[in-house]
Amino acid sequence: MSFFSPKSLKILIFRHEIAILFLVAVMGLIGGISAFFWQQNSAESVRINSMFYLTEQIRGELYAQIQEMIRARVLEDTNALKAYPEYSRSISERFNQLRRRSDSHEEDMAIQELNLSYREIQVDMNNIFSNPYIADRLARIQILNPTFSQQMVGKFENRYHSFKSLLRKKHQALDSTLEIWTKFAPFVIPIPLIIAFVIVFYTRRIMRIKFIQPIANIMRGASKISSGRLDYKIKEEGVEEVSELAISINDMAKELSDNRDTLLENERQVALGSLIPVVAHNVRNPLASIRATAQLLEDAENKDDITESKNAIIDTIDRLGRWVSSLVSYLHPLEPNLKQVSAPELLDAALNVLNAKIKEKNIQIIKKGWEELTLLSVDPDLMEQALYSLLANSVEASPKSTNLEISVLNLKETIEIHIVDNGPGLPFEPKPGNLEPGPSTKRFGTGLGIPIAFKICQKHNWTLKFDVMKEKGTKVIIIAPLKEKKEH
Repeated sequence: MSFFSPKSLKILIFRHEIAILFLVAVMGLIGGISAFFWQQNSAESVRINSMFYLTEQIRGELYAQIQEMIRARVLEDTNALKAYPEYSRSISERFNQLRRRSDSHEEDMAIQELNLSYREIQVDMNNIFSNPYIADRLARIQILNPTFSQQMVGKFENRYHSFKSLLRKKHQALDSTLEIWTKFAPFVIPIPLIIAFVIVFYTRRIMRIKFIQPIANIMRGASKISSGRLDYKIKEEGVEEVSELAISINDMAKELSDNRDTLLENERQVALGSLIPVVAHNVRNPLASIRATAQLLEDAENKDDITESKNAIIDTIDRLGRWVSSLVSYLHPLEPNLKQVSAPELLDAALNVLNAKIKEKNIQIIKKGWEELTLLSVDPDLMEQALYSLLANSVEASPKSTNLEISVLNLKETIEIHIVDNGPGLPFEPKPGNLEPGPSTKRFGTGLGIPIAFKICQKHNWTLKFDVMKEKGTKVIIIAPLKEKKEH
C-alpha cells in the first residue's frame, strides 16, 4: 500500500520523475524496435532482390556464352573466340557476388550446386572448342540443333529454378512478417499513450490527496488559530513534510493555549498572548506560496519544472518550520544560533516570502550594495523573521507601482541596512523594549512586527532605528557590528 501512497513529498515527486523517464524510454524503445525492424526488413528485401538479379544475369550470360561458342565453332567467328572467355570471367564474378550476399547454409549449398552445374557446362563447351573434328558438316548441324543447347543446360536450369524458389520463399516470409507488424501496429502504438494517461491521472490524484488538500486544510486551520481558536486542531494528514508542518502548528497552538490563562501575570506571558495573532502574520504568506507552487507542480510537464517546484516547496516548508519553531521559542529566552551569513542573503530570503505581495502591488525593488558579501555573525532564522516583519510593513505601506529601495552599506566597523519606502510614514514612534502592539494601518495587521524585530536585533547587539519622513515615507536603519560584542 505504501508503494501507491508515498509518505514523503520527495518520494512522490521522485516517482513522478521516474514515470516520465519510463515513458520516454518506452517510446524510445518502441521507436528503436520499429526502426530496426524496418531497416532489417528493407536490407533483407534488397539482398534477396539483388540475388534474384545476379542469378538472372548468370543465366543470361550463360546462354550468351553458349551462343558465342556456337558462333566461334560453326562460323569460325574470331570476335566470338575473343568474347567467349570474357563471359567465363563475368559469370565467375557473379557467382562470387552471390556467395558474398548469402547469409545461410541453405543458400550457400544452392549457390554451390548452381555453380557446379555451370562448371560442368563449361567443361562441355571447352571440349567443343578443343575437338578438331567439330568443324565437319554433321557436327556443325548438331551444334545448331536447338535441343543441343537445352540438353547441355538442362541440369543447370533445374538448379536455377530450385534456387529461385528458395529466394521466393524467403521473400514471402518477409512479406508475411511485414503483414503481421502492420496488423498489430495500431494496437501496440496506443499502449504508451494509455500508460501515460494512467500515470498522469495517478500522480495528479495522489498530489491532490497527499499535498494540495492537506495544505489547504493547514491554511484554513492556521487562519482559525490566528483568530484565537487555540483549541482548533488541524488534521495531520498528507505527506511527511505537510503532516509535520500541521503537527508543529498544532503543538504551537496547544502550548499557546496552555499558557494563555497565565499571560497576564508577567511581561513574558503578555508577549506570548500578543504573539498569537502573529501566527497568521508569519504563516499565511508562505502557505499561500506553497499552495500556488503545488498547483503549478500538478500541471508540470517536464523534469526541470518538477525539480524547480519541488525545491521551492521544500525550501519554503523548511523555512516555515523554522519560523514556527522560533515563535514557539519566544516563550523562553532567545538563544541565537549564530552563523556566518551575508546581509544580501538574509534580505533575499525575507523578500522571497513576500514575492507574491510585491508582484500584486507591482512594487519595484531597487537593490544597492548587493555585491557586499561581508559575513555577519547572526542567527539566520531569527533575523530573517525580523527582516520579514520590517519589509512586510514597508511593502504594505508602499502605494501600488512605486519603488522600495534596499541598501547595504559597509562602514568598515559596521554594516548598515537601509529600507526606504514611499508610504505615508509610521503613525507612531517605535521604541525598543516595548512589546505592546502598536497601532496598525493594515486591515488585518497585528502591530507586533516591529516589537519582534526590536527584540531580535537587541539579542544580536544590533541597532534598529526609524526615520519617519512625513508624506515621503519611512526609512528603516539596521546597524550590525562587524565585531561581536557582549550583550549588556
